Amino acid sequence: MTIPVMVSDRHLELDDVPLEAEINGNDTADTELSPPPSPTVARPTKFDIVAAVGSSIRSITSAVSEVLHLTPQGDTNGALTAPFLVNANQLSKLANERTRDALADLLEDAISSDKGGKFRAENPGAGIEMTKIKDSTTAEDDVESPNIEMKHRTLMTRLIKRLRRSQPPEGSKDEHIYFRDAEIAASTLTEYVLRSNAEAGLNPSAVGVEHRKTTFGQNAIADKKLDSFLKLCWDAMQDHVLILLIVLGIITIIMETTFALDPGESCGLCFLEGMAILVAVVIVVLVTASIDYAKQFAFIKLTRSLHATNTKVVTRGGEQINVTDDEIVVGDILSVNSHNLASIPADCVLLGPTSGSLLKMDESSLTGESKLISKRPGDVILSGTTANSGTGKMVVIAVGINSVAGKIKARVYESDTLNEEDDDFESEGKTPLFAKLDHIAHQIGLGGSVAAVISFLALFAKLDHIAHQIGLGGSVAAVISFLAMSIIGLAINGEPATKLVDYLVVAITVLAVAVPEGLPLAVTLSLAFSSNKMTKDMNLVKHLDACETMGSATTICTDKTGTLTANKMTVRAMYLASTNYICDNPSITLGQYVLSHTRRPSEDMISLITKVIAIATMNESNLVFSDNNDHVTSSSGNPTEVALLLLAHDLGVNYRDLRNETRGRASTGVLAEHYGEGRMIGFSSARKMMSWAVPLFKDGQIVGYRLYSKGAAEVMTARSSTVLTLEGEKALDGDGREVLADTAEKYARRGMRCIGLAYKDLPVDADFEAKHVEMRNSDGKEALSVETDMVFLGLVGIEDPLRKEVPGAISKCYEAGIDVRMVTGDSPNTAVSIAYQGGILKDFHFKHSDTDTVSELGVDGQENEKEMVASHLKDNILMEGKAFREKVYRTTEDGKQEFDQQAFDAIWPHLRVLARSSPDDKLTLAHGLNQSTLYTNKDTVRKLKKEDNIIIFPDRQVVAMTGDGTNDAPALKRADIGFAMGIAGTQIAKDAADIILLDDNFASIVTAAKWGRNVYASIQKFLQFQLTVNISAVTIALVGSFAYQQSPLAAIQLLWVNLLMDSLASLALASEPPIEELLQRPPVNRSDNIVTKRMFFNMTGQAAYQLIVIMVLLFEGPELLGMDPGHLVEKDGGLGDGWKKQNSRHYTLIFNAFVWMQLFNEVNCRNLRGEFRVFKGIHRNPLFVGILLGTAVVQVILVQYGEPVFHTAPGGLSGPDWVLCLVVGAFSLPIQQFLNVLYKFSKYKYKNLREKKRVAKDRELIYRAVPGGGSVGSAGERSNRTK
Repeated sequence: MTIPVMVSDRHLELDDVPLEAEINGNDTADTELSPPPSPTVARPTKFDIVAAVGSSIRSITSAVSEVLHLTPQGDTNGALTAPFLVNANQLSKLANERTRDALADLLEDAISSDKGGKFRAENPGAGIEMTKIKDSTTAEDDVESPNIEMKHRTLMTRLIKRLRRSQPPEGSKDEHIYFRDAEIAASTLTEYVLRSNAEAGLNPSAVGVEHRKTTFGQNAIADKKLDSFLKLCWDAMQDHVLILLIVLGIITIIMETTFALDPGESCGLCFLEGMAILVAVVIVVLVTASIDYAKQFAFIKLTRSLHATNTKVVTRGGEQINVTDDEIVVGDILSVNSHNLASIPADCVLLGPTSGSLLKMDESSLTGESKLISKRPGDVILSGTTANSGTGKMVVIAVGINSVAGKIKARVYESDTLNEEDDDFESEGKTPLFAKLDHIAHQIGLGGSVAAVISFLALFAKLDHIAHQIGLGGSVAAVISFLAMSIIGLAINGEPATKLVDYLVVAITVLAVAVPEGLPLAVTLSLAFSSNKMTKDMNLVKHLDACETMGSATTICTDKTGTLTANKMTVRAMYLASTNYICDNPSITLGQYVLSHTRRPSEDMISLITKVIAIATMNESNLVFSDNNDHVTSSSGNPTEVALLLLAHDLGVNYRDLRNETRGRASTGVLAEHYGEGRMIGFSSARKMMSWAVPLFKDGQIVGYRLYSKGAAEVMTARSSTVLTLEGEKALDGDGREVLADTAEKYARRGMRCIGLAYKDLPVDADFEAKHVEMRNSDGKEALSVETDMVFLGLVGIEDPLRKEVPGAISKCYEAGIDVRMVTGDSPNTAVSIAYQGGILKDFHFKHSDTDTVSELGVDGQENEKEMVASHLKDNILMEGKAFREKVYRTTEDGKQEFDQQAFDAIWPHLRVLARSSPDDKLTLAHGLNQSTLYTNKDTVRKLKKEDNIIIFPDRQVVAMTGDGTNDAPALKRADIGFAMGIAGTQIAKDAADIILLDDNFASIVTAAKWGRNVYASIQKFLQFQLTVNISAVTIALVGSFAYQQSPLAAIQLLWVNLLMDSLASLALASEPPIEELLQRPPVNRSDNIVTKRMFFNMTGQAAYQLIVIMVLLFEGPELLGMDPGHLVEKDGGLGDGWKKQNSRHYTLIFNAFVWMQLFNEVNCRNLRGEFRVFKGIHRNPLFVGILLGTAVVQVILVQYGEPVFHTAPGGLSGPDWVLCLVVGAFSLPIQQFLNVLYKFSKYKYKNLREKKRVAKDRELIYRAVPGGGSVGSAGERSNRTK
């Protein structure tokens, strides 16, 4: 029996795949064609056989499905929810083993499961086990038997047996049959086992999709298990300062309720102070844990946002649709390509292509093998791998935790050893900000520790004893001194042992105030706040530290298409058959303009150009039409291809119909089974073109191929030897090439992307892998021979208008000291046009030589010297990729290419536009800029400033790079900040990036820079506030310890101040929104101290004012205000015999005045550069206002009603006391204005003093006498020199 395989108008009688020969006991018939071809019909070639076999696949699998009563696309819920023949574990086994034997096992399991194993029960002798299948035909397994079900079961059994064969030698006659069997098995798996359809995909019904999710699982891994709130509280309590406070709080309660009581004395509320310490610890722990808890949800939100951008193309109901990775189910038909659908979201089995360029996969992420793996139909494609070249259609077999990558991810999430380094919120290395913060935190913590030790020692003895002991000999002697003076202090001063606890509490509390544990909190809050706000501004931040790094960016290397331009491409010009069609009327399309033109192209010409467009475009580029197909409602895919498809539509041709009517190109419909007869040569950045070959027929037989191609204009022109005119094809001579080049340049000057269209007829035995001897790709490798000597058809000019907000954004970059460089694959003139419109190029970048002659005229008779074109740019302002590579790479003695940093440093200060570039050029640019130390060469820096007015940033370049393609990923990873396009970007680019631009807009990058600088500024504001409190609070505690062996600020009050300046202030100042002035300052220098001179001046000035106020109140307050000294009131017997200590009005006044000075200074700290309007913009930050007012209200409550707990005077303070506290607090505002003026004056005086010294030194050198008498130069010469 033979299966007729349609090849055009005739049939090839090909042995049944040739499984039928096996069934009849003839294993040698695999490659025989029966009957032999007649003399009038050419014998089919090997390719005919492969193509014919491919066309038989659907008939076989459809027949199997039909016989076994399957309804892959059934409409009833019963059919959609019927049980499957295999389960998720069996499919997962195939993905794990990835062998033909595993595929055979799966099909065997499916047969066994079908109808409850009825076939096995009815045929115990034959069985399903392959080793027991007889080679001879019996009545039971004869495929001619009336038992049609048994016939196809036998056919499946034989297919399984053939899958277990070993691979024949490469190039042997049996090799194509070996691969064909796997292809048939893949189709059988799709339709018989998974009830899907290679053409129509799954039924789009939600019922069927949900049933598949229930049966095989969802394509999502359960979210990482969140740490419970109690666990986070426990983690927060591991801070050593908090542990000390807990211990001391417990000791205080024990001491106050036992040893500190006199005989017969009742405790009452004596435990409150120790309890208050514990409550303060609880508050700090709860605040820290709450923030960490919220951070977990922020991470989940970020993850979900990233997942929402991960979309793939699947076929459902015969239509290609975009779905997120999570929505993919087992049985989906997934389309992938190496351009914008490269990442594989689930384990799959490849269905096609059956011929042409094979799909090549990069599996290094899972296997570690860097070599690309070629895939054929029937091969397993693993999740987490990427398509490096080619396209493919595949059926999904395992999703979520059943996939290979999913299992790995699940094991990671379940691991108890997972640490925070795996969290996407943590950076692998320290950013400039974190490096500075680590340094300053170490300094503050060290200083705080020393201060706490000194305070602790001072509470036991006099200052001279401590100074004497500390001066004797370092740390060891200090510890010995501490122990000795502890004994002396207790013995000499007669203090009770319970005072030891008080001393410890005060010392540890000073340490708590000094150690900046709020600094990490401020950083986290600022980064989290900024990242959330940036998302609203179209910047999806993947790594929080990228926010801060962007604030230091000195260079932005940006793409053109879709970033600087709107990515709404429209064909506005076309050169066809010596006629230049340019549509300047925005109200009509180019297609309408061409059809109404007096020199309208012939129908044959229109047919040919629309064929090139429809055939040589990817399946993923599509137009969505209205219900009546009269207009386009939306589109998807590559913007350039979408523009070409729109042109075809406007010319009156339905590109879908054209595709589906072209054998070898149709992927749906009746011709889809012949899809493998075509040959697709996908686009690559090296070739800068894409081609698709479809078979040509004569008398029903393939007699050759026609190759349709599109690509960069200069590439297509160079690869064409003839051109199609109204008179037919003619040789493309020098004049013809010049006309095409001039036309392309005119399009480019108008900012258009110029695309060339061509075709070529090939013989039936054409070698699609052969290389051309002379023609080269842009990367220097040999070009494909089939893509040379083509017939040039025409040029199209695609307009992509500049985004209206781009010029303003680029202008802001230059004001902010950020260089902008454009890296594009477009032609130089197109790149120059867009760069000039956007403001990357200025007039001074062009040469306007007086020697230009009037004879050099451009379009419209204008002189070329007035045209902003590539040829008029100064040296190194624009470079093409090839010239760039030749200059920055040198060839070593062993013939290898080596990067030349010195040559690169001679170019990059001038470079503004890199045209005709490749992704490798991006990587080179990012690497060279990042490694450049040109700023250390002061002579070169001065020369560039003097001769070219180029200012070199005085530190290493911090590079931001944009990218959208898979090949851009290395450059995005190499740059300091990688920006991926959220709309046009591939998944690989998004995975490599730090920030995703949700709108693909350059203006959003500028917004990111502003927010990045705001993060740095917010941390500076918090530091300015915290360090001011540090200086004053620690000094007050030390002075009180030395003077009265008691701090004027009680431990619980210091803890309130600590909470105020750490948690609340960090939240208030970290939420400050960015201001436009941030982009009027230079980038943050990595080597600069985070605490600037002005900040230090502000801190010391405000701290000095606070200390003066507190010292006056401490030592002179009782006399001036008529109150008892606090150190006596709070000491038993302090005011006479029988006096019982109590909370003093004196110390309460000091505490209240101190806090109010901090609150008003918090307003001052909103500004860092001496701004006089300290309240400017405060209404834009309601959180700051709310925290400030809330803190003020709490302070009033603590002072007036917190007497038992917060160590305040009974009844609080009087009205005059409150007025005094508010006045000294508010006086911090005019003090800040005085500091601003004083700083500017001192800076001006210092500058003048330096200038005077310099002039005096120069004058001394001029007039200095030379040995032997006389002076340097005559009096007249000296006079001239001093002018």
